[in-house]
Amino acid sequence: MMNRTEKKVEDFVRKYDMIGRDDTVVTGVSGGADSVCLLFMLCALRERLGFRVLACHVNHGLRGEAADADEEYVRSLCESLGVPLRIFRENVELIARKRKQSTEEAGRLVRRSAFEEMCCRDGGTKIATAHHRDDNAETVLMNIARGTGLRGLCGIRPVRGKWIRPLLCLSRDEIEQWLGKKKISFCTDATNEEDVYTRNRIRHHILPALKEQVNAGTARHLSDLALQAQEVWDHIEKETDRAEAGCVTCSGGAGSGRKVLVDGAGFERLDPVIAKTLIHRCICRAAGEEKDVEAVHVTDIIALFGKQVGKAVNLPYGVKAERTYNGVLLTKPVRTEKSADVSAEVPLNIPGDTYFPGTGQIIQCVLLEKTDDFSPEEIPQKSYTKCFDYDIIKYSLSARSRRPGDCLVVDGKGSRQKLKAYFINEKVPRQERDRKLLIADGDHIVWIPGMRMSTAYQIGSRTKRILMIKITEDREYVRDDQSIDPGRRS
Repeated sequence: MMNRTEKKVEDFVRKYDMIGRDDTVVTGVSGGADSVCLLFMLCALRERLGFRVLACHVNHGLRGEAADADEEYVRSLCESLGVPLRIFRENVELIARKRKQSTEEAGRLVRRSAFEEMCCRDGGTKIATAHHRDDNAETVLMNIARGTGLRGLCGIRPVRGKWIRPLLCLSRDEIEQWLGKKKISFCTDATNEEDVYTRNRIRHHILPALKEQVNAGTARHLSDLALQAQEVWDHIEKETDRAEAGCVTCSGGAGSGRKVLVDGAGFERLDPVIAKTLIHRCICRAAGEEKDVEAVHVTDIIALFGKQVGKAVNLPYGVKAERTYNGVLLTKPVRTEKSADVSAEVPLNIPGDTYFPGTGQIIQCVLLEKTDDFSPEEIPQKSYTKCFDYDIIKYSLSARSRRPGDCLVVDGKGSRQKLKAYFINEKVPRQERDRKLLIADGDHIVWIPGMRMSTAYQIGSRTKRILMIKITEDREYVRDDQSIDPGRRS
């Protein structure tokens, strides 16, 4: 028998058609109150709605023993609920330093990457996060304070593609009260009590002050405002799509070398709101990026329509906007820097180190004898360190970029997939495919470092010699993944 809170969540899920029958929902479980509540809610709904639940836990490596304790709690919780769990261990502090990001931003991106990887590896069709109504209110307040347009007022959407937020209908108090009534324990992250992060300051000081001194329903009202803004913004997006189809022409590749022409006659007929949204979109199209494209850049381009032919303005990411006879042309020059030859094929030194000039990476090969007490658990599960059955390799292994006819084995039955099809399915940008380092055995791809290895070369019961390959480079981070059951190693 569902109580009021559980019924509220189910109605919200159904209202936004978040989960369908036969979906596989990957949900983030940190061990905190919100994510634990979400896990229990999904488990309660899975039989009635006919979907599967998988859990994802990311250990950020920031809180030492406390983080390890959270990991063990989540592991135990998932076992008790019969939910398959995949754990990711990341050095977020190192990632943030190398990417020149805050630890908060780096952590968010690491979690997103982990969720996406689980969808890829384990057949996930939806990603559920535990954002609630107070989170939405905090987001709207933060966007207003930093400076935002209508889009920023939209806050957190209940559904965005495969990302869903089933708890967005609940407040933080409702979540904690429900957990208390159910006598469900959860972990407390001490960093959530610190005022280092902007969101925490809004959570601890600004929003409580508004609730106490202005209106107790502040969070609810801000969340309602976000929903109204979403409806308005969706209408603007549709009208902008129509305007783009009528007066914008694109040519060239995405980002570098792209040209975007905005027809002057068609642009003059647009409503000012749609015109501004269209220009912002056109700048992003030409740049291949959205961050750092601001209102001032939109204003500068709109002003160009009233100037003489030849006048130009410079925009972020090397984009140039120029007044032409037909309107305004946005261009981003093709990169001209000399790049290394990625087409060269370099035989691997086994054992030994091999330098691949195409990417500047070093490929370290070590031969190991498989002992009687060998366990599959000893196989490294890092994206840049893998072990292979050396006995079944037919030719000399080499490092190279892709070439016609390349394929890899994708399952235990020996099914092959063309490398081109794999890249397309994994949404690898066309311009990056030729630059990917591959470890090849003839035209069989043994390993795409950072992505996956061929199933054909996995270590088995008949393996006698193991080849361990490690790729070293000045990369942004190294993963330390643990396997899930069921699932496949990559």
